[in-house]
Amino acid sequence: MTFLVPLPVVMPLLGAALTLMMAGRPRAQRTVSLTVLTATLLVSAALLHLSTTEGPLVVAVGGWVAPLGIVLVADQLAALMLVVSSAVTVCVLVYSIGQGMADGDEEAPLSVYHPAYLVLTAGVTNAFLAGDLFNLYVGFEILLVASYVLLTLGGTGNRIRAGATYVVVSLLSSVVFLTAIGLIYAATGTLNLAHLVERLDALPAGLKLILQAMLLLAFGIKAAVFPLSSWLPDSYPTAPAPVTAVFAGLLTKVGVYAIIRTETLLFPGGRASVVLLVCALLTMVVGILGAVAQQDIKRLLSFTLVSHIGYLLFGVGLATQLGLSSAIFYVVHHITIQTTLFLVTGLIEKRGGSTALDRLGGLGKLSPLLAVLFLVPALNLAGIPPFSGFIGKVGLIQAGVAHGGILAGALVAGGVLTSLLTLYAIARVWNLAFWRTPHPSMPKTEPGGTLLPPLMVGPTLALVVLGVGLSVVAGPLFAVGDQSATDLMERAGYVTAVFGGGTR
Repeated sequence: MTFLVPLPVVMPLLGAALTLMMAGRPRAQRTVSLTVLTATLLVSAALLHLSTTEGPLVVAVGGWVAPLGIVLVADQLAALMLVVSSAVTVCVLVYSIGQGMADGDEEAPLSVYHPAYLVLTAGVTNAFLAGDLFNLYVGFEILLVASYVLLTLGGTGNRIRAGATYVVVSLLSSVVFLTAIGLIYAATGTLNLAHLVERLDALPAGLKLILQAMLLLAFGIKAAVFPLSSWLPDSYPTAPAPVTAVFAGLLTKVGVYAIIRTETLLFPGGRASVVLLVCALLTMVVGILGAVAQQDIKRLLSFTLVSHIGYLLFGVGLATQLGLSSAIFYVVHHITIQTTLFLVTGLIEKRGGSTALDRLGGLGKLSPLLAVLFLVPALNLAGIPPFSGFIGKVGLIQAGVAHGGILAGALVAGGVLTSLLTLYAIARVWNLAFWRTPHPSMPKTEPGGTLLPPLMVGPTLALVVLGVGLSVVAGPLFAVGDQSATDLMERAGYVTAVFGGGTR
């Protein structure tokens, strides 16, 4: 069944080519995009099942076996990320179709949107499956090129300015990453991850630390880790709601995935763990303080996005099985919840005419469904029991307590403080946007009336249900995360699968 491995990359690329040739035929573009992404989701689910039951699935592209050629590796972690990202991209695509119909395609020209969206999906899936550093770089560049197009849709001044900042920062991180790749190849003679497991250990400790630091710097920028995160709140809020949602859900998580993969596989027990833990604490606290100070829901959620990246670094920096498994669980949770909240924000803007808190009010009475769609994922993000956010945070706190030490204790305290401040931030949004008297500038409808297109509400509701469902399947999901963490820390199974040319 290894023929399934390249399909999550190949199908979106072929779909992008087809939709590009269908420019001016929006209905055909929608059909192709939905078909391709639904098929990608089904293939990803099959890969998760196979990687769980049979071990990692490996494909040598072009028949060139490792370490000479490019390999795609679908282990449990990669397959899990594929499933979650595919589910999110399908829901966001349906939402964007609904928004395009409601807006007359003024905000997102469909002839441009669908090819760029599918190319973005291909870049994300390629990054998750990459078995060597250069292919990982290619995945990043594919998704970044597509994101440049999506971020500037509509060509407004704010979007062009935000896009310029995003381009500069992304190019900087790519240059650092490419430089690190060149140095690693010069030092080891290979870029294959499984091969690097053997060759990096032979390098001097100082050189190895420099290479590790360069990779962390590149991935830290892409993941919006403090102090490399200031670009994100200025870039994401200017894009259309579905674009912001998919960016928030996936792009930073690709950076986090790269950190998890390289830190566990290439630099286990490295000296950078202290730096990771310090950055995790600062990212959590500084990010949530920025969120509390915001007067716009999009910017507030952008800062919470940055803040909760700190939880993921917390688990990675601990370098323990419980820490890693909790981080993997939290990645799945955060992709789902953060995407949902940005989609809900698009509905708030549609219903209330703005996302500025001082121009909203009374949404709870005017649209009870919208109130529910916001409240459930917001409480989940804050970590209120019994939601998945609470389960993931408890796992990370348990890992921190078990690890011991002053820094781990500070991170536990910082995690609790961040969770409380997140609750305060969403309670403030609830009070100002949903509870108080409607602002005079808001569109007028009768109580219980709605201005919300069903194709926008449907996928948002589906993601809300999925977020709640993560609590129901928390046990099996944590088991997958625990097995993934074990495989990451042992490394031998990954190396054997790659050099064996097939399943373990």
